[in-house]
Amino acid sequence: MLKKIKLYRIISKLKEFIMARSASEIRSIVLTIICMVVLNHAFSQGRDGLKEDWERMHGTKNSIFKDYNDLKFGMFIHWGVYSKLGGVWKGEKIVSETHGNQATLGEWVMYCAHIPRAEYREVAKTFNPVGFNADKWVKLAREAGMRYIVVMPKHHDGFAMYHSEVTDYNIYDITPFKRDPMEEIYNACKKYDIRMGIYYSHSIDWMDGGDAGISQAKRANPQMKDTLAANNWDPSPVSYRDYIENKAKPQMRELLTKFPGLIEIWYDFPRYMNREQSFEFYKLAYQYQPLCLINSRVGNDLGDMLTAGDNEIPTVVNGQYKTWETPGTINNTWGYKSYDNDWKSLNEMLFWIAEIASKGGNYLLNVGPDGNGVIPEESVKILKEIGVWMEVNGEAIYGTNRWATAKEGPTSVEMKSTGSRKENGFNCIFTSSDFWYTTKGNSVYVISLVSPEKNKVSVQSLFNYRQQIKGIKLLGSPVSLKWEASGDKVNITLSPGSNAKTHGFVLKVELNDL
Repeated sequence: MLKKIKLYRIISKLKEFIMARSASEIRSIVLTIICMVVLNHAFSQGRDGLKEDWERMHGTKNSIFKDYNDLKFGMFIHWGVYSKLGGVWKGEKIVSETHGNQATLGEWVMYCAHIPRAEYREVAKTFNPVGFNADKWVKLAREAGMRYIVVMPKHHDGFAMYHSEVTDYNIYDITPFKRDPMEEIYNACKKYDIRMGIYYSHSIDWMDGGDAGISQAKRANPQMKDTLAANNWDPSPVSYRDYIENKAKPQMRELLTKFPGLIEIWYDFPRYMNREQSFEFYKLAYQYQPLCLINSRVGNDLGDMLTAGDNEIPTVVNGQYKTWETPGTINNTWGYKSYDNDWKSLNEMLFWIAEIASKGGNYLLNVGPDGNGVIPEESVKILKEIGVWMEVNGEAIYGTNRWATAKEGPTSVEMKSTGSRKENGFNCIFTSSDFWYTTKGNSVYVISLVSPEKNKVSVQSLFNYRQQIKGIKLLGSPVSLKWEASGDKVNITLSPGSNAKTHGFVLKVELNDL
């Protein structure tokens, strides 16, 4: 009441003041007020408070970028109720060509088959992955040479793969499994000295979510027709804002509290999430874990690190980000799909590792365990083969940066997307003149994926550094190698049989000064 009385008195005084002024004075006062409003608006437009807050938070993470980038090779795990279905619904293989590459993936089966929410919930109730063993999974990652794991507490189907208090739609409450696999993986990661991150679908939730922000985007652009990733066959009645406030953010608080010391948060597919909403998820993570990196898929250019497209190796790395990561698959899907048997070879896997490391990025390689909680044997086999290579040659990958030259040689491969990889396959035959480079300290590493011809190696990119070369060794061997500069190349002689331990070989070149 007192506030109303004070406001009434102010208005009365203002009326008396105006009545005592001439028309020209009133016009002058009005113009002054308009100018003040315009200037204030211009100032507020020029000062982006949200961006400044983000930059302040982002700037406090400088110490963690190198730690993350040094890890170089990690395991991504797509696993949920969709794994039980394996890409099949009511006896039919679910493939849709109408919604982009995502629609053919195992974890999109609810969306592609338009499974009603009630029916999908019934499937969830029967999910009982008794073959799951966190220790085996994390130990396999360690054997493969992986240094971090990104697990999946919730994908787009909205099902929580941990014991959530926010909703009973989780693996502990509505399934016969009655365990928290995310907690078990977290503990196993500590046991094997593996860093852990989490994936959380913050924008899309086909069970309890809104419409991925499409309605709010249509208010600004009524002609918009895009509905990709929204559940419009059996939509939840809640608004997008209600979903964010009542499910997504509360679950993220649970996860950030439950799993301290995370290396990264892997948000995904922000769709029509606006800047304020993206920033809320960035800020939420910062509040609980200020040294945890947030990937660019939080949306609206508010991530700490770039996440490349699925199965994409960037040709040019966005200079906005201090570090980046490529997520890739061992076949062509992320979540388990029973009929995807297009497994990548060791040669291709080593190409991805070398190509990404030579460009300064991290490689997050996915496995898709089946509905019983077992990683397919084909995935286990290739991971163990990679591990053999990494045991000898991992020094050329971990903790390295990109060198002056990333790659030399006649063979060039572009990896643009999951769909591109699936359509074109991988039929490259590398030559003895194809080399990838990384660097660490005063060492340069020369990576080859084929055995040398007659134990002779000719490297062009080292020629300009020939006067700085202190010595050259083969990783896995203590013997110093003979070399000479001739023409425009450095020619290196390998010891007989010294290249027989792993697929291809890696040279370590020590320089006086880089």
